[in-house]
Amino acid sequence: MEPRTIRIAAVGDELLAGHGDPRALGWYGRVLARTSTEEARLESYVLAAPGEGTEALAQRWLEEASRRFGDRCENRLVVALSDRDLDLGLSTARSRLNLANILDAASQMSIKALVVGPVPGLDPDRNRRLGELAAAYGDVASRRNHSYVDTFTPLEHHDQWRSDLASNRGLPGQAGYGLIAWLVLHRGWYPWLQLPEPTA
Repeated sequence: MEPRTIRIAAVGDELLAGHGDPRALGWYGRVLARTSTEEARLESYVLAAPGEGTEALAQRWLEEASRRFGDRCENRLVVALSDRDLDLGLSTARSRLNLANILDAASQMSIKALVVGPVPGLDPDRNRRLGELAAAYGDVASRRNHSYVDTFTPLEHHDQWRSDLASNRGLPGQAGYGLIAWLVLHRGWYPWLQLPEPTA
């Protein structure tokens, strides 16, 4: 019997592309490297754009991702969200709507999405606002029956995460990207792909 072929289009900002990682893997590369291909063949395409908020993401994702999807495979979408909407002055309602539009379009195409929420920074006031936004993103995803990985809550006060950002000009380094990858792998990746979770 032919193994399943799962084609993943991943959209997001520079963290999806692994900026700041000396190994150039980022969290997404680490997740793929740790995923067994015995049960299915994974074909992945990273479509990252630096400094992108939800409005620009909502406008471009479908055209770019649909060119990577196929008729004879299972199509999946990773949506890696950033904190950029805070700088662009978008209201939480607008950010919610942008994500909802992405997920509704994916649902209409029978594409299962995995939404990875924004990661915290070092500024406590910004983190307060970002925490509210991350919670809103989680609510939008769950209401539409798409998977959501909360990276904000477990990392906000994580010592290793904070020290990694402090020593890497605000970007995650090898340790930080490893922490994000661990969260994704253990909080929804395998069920989203309908693959068995590794026992070890």
